[in-house]
Amino acid sequence: MDQMISIIGTGQTPFGEHWDKSLHDLIADAVQSAIEAARCTPLDIDMVIVANMIGERLSGQAHLGALTASLLPHHPPALRVEAACASGAVAMHTACALLESGKAQTVLVVGAEKMTDATNEEVAAALMGAADSEKDAPAGITFPGLFGLVAQRYMHEYNLSREDLSCVSALHHRNAVGNPYAQFRKEISAEEISASALIADPLRLLDCSPVSDGAAACILSTKFEGPVRIAASQLATDAVSLLDRPSITSFRATKTATERALAEANIKLQDLQAIELHDCFSIAAVISVEDMGLAEPGTGVQLYKKPDGNLVLNPSGGLKACGHPVAATGVKQVIEISKWLQNNNLRWGATHNFGGTGATCGMHILERHNG
Repeated sequence: MDQMISIIGTGQTPFGEHWDKSLHDLIADAVQSAIEAARCTPLDIDMVIVANMIGERLSGQAHLGALTASLLPHHPPALRVEAACASGAVAMHTACALLESGKAQTVLVVGAEKMTDATNEEVAAALMGAADSEKDAPAGITFPGLFGLVAQRYMHEYNLSREDLSCVSALHHRNAVGNPYAQFRKEISAEEISASALIADPLRLLDCSPVSDGAAACILSTKFEGPVRIAASQLATDAVSLLDRPSITSFRATKTATERALAEANIKLQDLQAIELHDCFSIAAVISVEDMGLAEPGTGVQLYKKPDGNLVLNPSGGLKACGHPVAATGVKQVIEISKWLQNNNLRWGATHNFGGTGATCGMHILERHNG
């Protein structure tokens, strides 16, 4: 990036079931925490970007940009973005574009979702808005079903075993034990994961990220400096329906976004020391590490069976254990990597956030510096 974009304040709610809080309440809590931690005043915020996917469907609430801006004393310009589960990354990317253009100097980015008040059927129907309404939805399939098909094909092509796949969620749950914001903070063995209820063969309950409530807020600035900067922000897209893909065991958008982000940051893949990746389902994590170039096709699970000591995957616990309030995830990932780099004296980290079955992918690379 030509200008240094610093992370100068972050805040989030715990992810989980918040029966006593509305979507508005969750946003307000995250924003307040970010402002209290920020190296600026609320009046320094020039713009507000809000990520949300299903506020209209599940909370009856749209117009979240203005709603969030009203939490600030001067009501700065605001907008809402949506790109399914990649909404958070798209909000971050939008903020970076505004900062680079000079349209703003300090931007508040918020991702939020309120999901647990609805029935499972209502949530599943709302999430299918991320699929193709003409090619996918009429078949009655859901996202567990779509990723179940992906997992079946992957197992056929690469002989991945059920026991191997269970190593993914087991590692993510282990990472979440010390995360006070995580929805699930207990270890779960690979054996327990393999024995959990079948959801969409071969995927079982503990292969799937949960339904969650939560919000995350991040303040980015070119005017004020912070200890971590956004070194790269890239988006890539692919066909929405799996029917239009040449392969369903690799997501091209992840490959493209990763290549572009590494080029923008001017670093090599091997420089990354921590990555928050999008494990909406365990098979998605396996495919994603391959698409990023961390493993050859068919070998991604080895990073979970024998973790690389120089690279931490999903230190927060990922979507599986930390929780997945859809549009909050991409913002939470940036917050987590920012904290991880600072707390562990590391330099480079990345976030990977995709929507649908990999149709939209956002990659951000973060660098800790001495600001």
